[in-house]
Amino acid sequence: MMTDASLHRIALLRARTDRRIAGLTFGGSARDLRDGCRYVMHGGGKRIRSTLLILSCEAVGGAAGQAMDAAVAVEMMHNFTLVHDDIMDNADARRGRPTVHKKWDPSTALLVGDVLLGEAYRSLARSGGNLAQPLFSIFTRALLHVCEGQALDLAFETRRDVTVREYFHMIEKKTGSLIAAATELGGLIGGGTSRQRAALRRFGLALGRAFQVQDDLLDVVADPRNFGKTTGGDIVEGKRTYLLLTAAARVTGRDRMLIARLLDKKGRRKSWKTADGRMTRTGRGVVDAATEVYRRYGVLEDARRAVERATAEALRNLHRLPPSPARESLRRLAEDLVTRSS
Repeated sequence: MMTDASLHRIALLRARTDRRIAGLTFGGSARDLRDGCRYVMHGGGKRIRSTLLILSCEAVGGAAGQAMDAAVAVEMMHNFTLVHDDIMDNADARRGRPTVHKKWDPSTALLVGDVLLGEAYRSLARSGGNLAQPLFSIFTRALLHVCEGQALDLAFETRRDVTVREYFHMIEKKTGSLIAAATELGGLIGGGTSRQRAALRRFGLALGRAFQVQDDLLDVVADPRNFGKTTGGDIVEGKRTYLLLTAAARVTGRDRMLIARLLDKKGRRKSWKTADGRMTRTGRGVVDAATEVYRRYGVLEDARRAVERATAEALRNLHRLPPSPARESLRRLAEDLVTRSS
């Protein structure tokens, strides 16, 4: 749990970012695009990446005010990726509301995402001065890595031979790269040394890895009342998570048939044969059967250890920075993200 001081500081930074986002007008856009951008950016969120960026800036001696434009930029890029991901996944809801392509249409949603990305660059440019070129370089690298990670994730959907090593490469691109960009941008804006910026980047990459494996784990073990969505969705959809891929490499006997069917995305069929030969309905029964396999083969515990290892790596890099209240807040925030229950 975070200390009161860290919790208070993080809450203040989130609120400050929210106020800045609330002031965005998207005034140069057509009405549907303007309304769509406001709909996305005012839809809530934990502001994880923006908070990491600001705290990283402070941790190397900078001030929060220097980092606000870049913090808003990473939030807009993050939401750009979510809008486009929802289109590709044909998702109906995001944060308890209809997705943009459902509320409007896919074409409008694509353009809303594009406008958010353009506005992200505009916001980043306001950080200005002689930092513009390195800021844009870091930001663009993250954008390209996120796109590459998403492409890998899509390609994995049709493969039954994806390895855990390939999975980690994919999540480093899709999830870790933007988190790492946020921490590295903060270090650059705050005037950190090259070593400090490199440490912050490695901190962000490792934290992204821990965050994603924890997210995979929560899909199975979280309390649905706190999780905010139905657990087991990744299982039913055959999503290539750390859990499914680790199980695929270990299972034997009839359990191999169950995992193979999940990899073939047959978890949505009307009926399912479990490892002991019984038939069960799609949905909870499929999730329970897969979860029981994960438990028997030690997959859940292995996932927890993977989160712990990645978190430890993140904190080792963080401790390369001088002690400060901002570094302590970064540490507490990182620990909170990878021990969360929702």
